[in-house]
Amino acid sequence: MPKPNQLGAIIACKCPRCRQGDVFSHAAMNLRKFDAMHKTCPVCGLYYETEVGLFWGSMYISYGFSVGIVVLVGLILYFLANDPPTWVYMSVVGAVVFFTTPLLFRYARILMLYFFAGVEYNSNYSKR
Repeated sequence: MPKPNQLGAIIACKCPRCRQGDVFSHAAMNLRKFDAMHKTCPVCGLYYETEVGLFWGSMYISYGFSVGIVVLVGLILYFLANDPPTWVYMSVVGAVVFFTTPLLFRYARILMLYFFAGVEYNSNYSKR
């Protein structure tokens, strides 16, 4: 069986060890439960919070995403909307960050799992 693509697994929010099991238990657009995670991988059994407080670090990743959104939306408004008044910047940036919060939350946690949790892909775990 070919090795699952890491980027594809990150985008699909799959387990970093087997790259098959879902990390989150509900869809991102389920606004009441977008943050609900499985405690362990449904396929390989990996306990996702490999150390206490692991996901506290994802706040910094989420902050970085938010800063990127503010800069990108600001530049788009500046060039495409002819430098509108400040209230337009504030409103549009606030709305974009608000509506992308479920995705920012999820991908900050996924990146934390993939790059800082010390979990490596292992094809033997996907055959459980």
